[in-house]
Amino acid sequence: MDSLLNTFVVLFIVTDPVGVAVIFAALSHRHPEAAWRRMAVTAVLLATAILVSFFLMGAGLLETLGITLPAFRIAGGVLLFLIAIDMVVVRQSGLRATTSGEQTEAEQKADISVFPLAFPLIAGPGAMTTALLMSGQSNGFPAAFGLIGIICLVMAVMLASLLFAATIAHRLGETGANVISRLLGLILAALAVQYILDGIKQGLLT
Repeated sequence: MDSLLNTFVVLFIVTDPVGVAVIFAALSHRHPEAAWRRMAVTAVLLATAILVSFFLMGAGLLETLGITLPAFRIAGGVLLFLIAIDMVVVRQSGLRATTSGEQTEAEQKADISVFPLAFPLIAGPGAMTTALLMSGQSNGFPAAFGLIGIICLVMAVMLASLLFAATIAHRLGETGANVISRLLGLILAALAVQYILDGIKQGLLT
């Protein structure tokens, strides 16, 4: 249960439903309500498919590449720690958000459901890395089913955030969103360090 809770927290923080909702509100404010609701649903379904695919193929992919789980756990922990730093200092980088050029391109697109919403805003490098790390935790069908359920649960929260994006952006404002980002970044930093320590421990024991 603790492992499932930790996994939920990491994936929730990395996907950042509140932060994505604020960005989505800014990118979709010119679209009619029916259009941005359709884009929200499409993006979440696509992002869910991407993350579940990475989860299901994760172990096989690592084995094919000759990468051990402890090594990937350390690398994943480092990446998540970098994302946490971005969140704490409120810096937008390509790790968890669009670049300035990508955002300019998105503002000119009629449909942003695939890019940049599904990727990289929702199913970005951090989220895909987390899904791969989750694949190493699944021992048997019940555990795998539970972890896929965690992905679907986080994506359900993401969808709710996107559908209420305008309200969230209005209520929080940029300052409120940054405060939440900093708090979640601190939690993610601690969890990322734990991933690194677990990877080192596993590597020394194998």
